[in-house]
Amino acid sequence: MADRIAPEDFLKVDVRVGRVVRAEPFPEARKPALKLWIDFGPELGEKKTSAQITAHYRPEELRGKQVVAVTNFPPRQVGKFMSEVLVLGLSDENGDIVLLSPDREVPEGGRMH
Repeated sequence: MADRIAPEDFLKVDVRVGRVVRAEPFPEARKPALKLWIDFGPELGEKKTSAQITAHYRPEELRGKQVVAVTNFPPRQVGKFMSEVLVLGLSDENGDIVLLSPDREVPEGGRMH
């Protein structure tokens, strides 16, 4: 079990939904990854990230998909690519990532609560 945190600490993490508008392979990454550009609506706009999700996803099937991401971590340099958000997922039985996404359409930029 993870350490307990106060509700105030959880509320500091800005988790929002966005729609993948562009996805492409990231061959320069150390581990197989994709580059994603995600629209988080008018407040946050478009942000980019890299994600090690190649076991279950191809770029062309990600376009238009809603995903959940942490939007207030500091940007992180991944090779020559600046990752601005962290998409969230869960490991399957093989340790490969399955993305978290809403089971119904919701407005881009909506905050998790």
